[in-house]
Amino acid sequence: MNGDCAISRRDTLPGPDLRRVASHPDHWYPVAWSRDIAPGRAVPARFASEPIVLVRPRNGPLFALENRCAHRQVPLEHGVVQGCAIRCGYHGWTYDATGACVDVPYLGRGKQPNGVRAYPCREAAGLVFVYPGDPARIAAVPFPDLSAALDRGWKTRRFGRVVGCHYSFMHENLMDMNHQFLHRRQMGRIAPRFCGMRSGESWFEVAYTFARTAGRQPIGEAAILGRRASADHADRMTIRTDYPYQSLRIETGGQPVMRLWIGYTPQDAAQRSNRTFGMISVRRPRLGFLLDLAWPLLVWFTERIFAEDRWIVELEQQAHDAQGADWNQEVFPPIRELRGLLTRCGAGTLA
Repeated sequence: MNGDCAISRRDTLPGPDLRRVASHPDHWYPVAWSRDIAPGRAVPARFASEPIVLVRPRNGPLFALENRCAHRQVPLEHGVVQGCAIRCGYHGWTYDATGACVDVPYLGRGKQPNGVRAYPCREAAGLVFVYPGDPARIAAVPFPDLSAALDRGWKTRRFGRVVGCHYSFMHENLMDMNHQFLHRRQMGRIAPRFCGMRSGESWFEVAYTFARTAGRQPIGEAAILGRRASADHADRMTIRTDYPYQSLRIETGGQPVMRLWIGYTPQDAAQRSNRTFGMISVRRPRLGFLLDLAWPLLVWFTERIFAEDRWIVELEQQAHDAQGADWNQEVFPPIRELRGLLTRCGAGTLA
């Protein structure tokens, strides 16, 4: 290779290794689906290295605690929900929604030991969120916009699973529509056109139009658009990162027809895996039953697309781990801007 053209692996992406930047805890993170926590049950969840237990009393609001008993450190998920408290399954130490230890069966009253950490907890649009950050900052932290999933004029599919990669790979994958070649077997050949980008202190968005250049339109895609795909870049897609969340909006004829919201919650201390919580909402047509009939095909189509995305980002994480550093030679300006945002809004470098 000519020395003048050589690119140093260490010079391509200056600054800290983004794949080692921690998710900032001062945000509301989705940790479970509401449907998975029955009354009278306790369910485990995680934020990075922090084990959390979600407790739903039979009569009372859901609450979230550190998933350990202060006595012998046994996970409280194995305990018993009694009233608006949870009793450890080992010695019966009992904790209320504030994390205070309110009963030890073999101690007299007034002699209760210290309790465990309680997390602010909210339910919205079928999701359970916790706030793992600094309590002093919570009043200034906005809750995510989930309006499409709450609007009866839209039909929503909820999906997600644990993906074996750092959350930044997920942000980059969704933001960079130049990867449509990956989905050529599912969608045919799609030509994206970059239409511009905008940014703020904690957000960034990019817009594209699309045209089909080869292949047939999948039925699932037609169900989303409500018609055959355009061949002349008439459909517009806007993708936005509002740290730490992402959203996507598709418009046809200037009218929104699909919205996607996704949250990524780190699962391990190194943050090399994340649990993805997504909601894809499609506007109901005038004859709403037509969307209901097509819904199984839409689910099948989107699941295959998400499976390909999951496969590719996990390969990226494996490459990073094998190389021991980020060797990416990123050339697309929006992704370079996005990487700066994620680094700036993150919580510093992981060990």
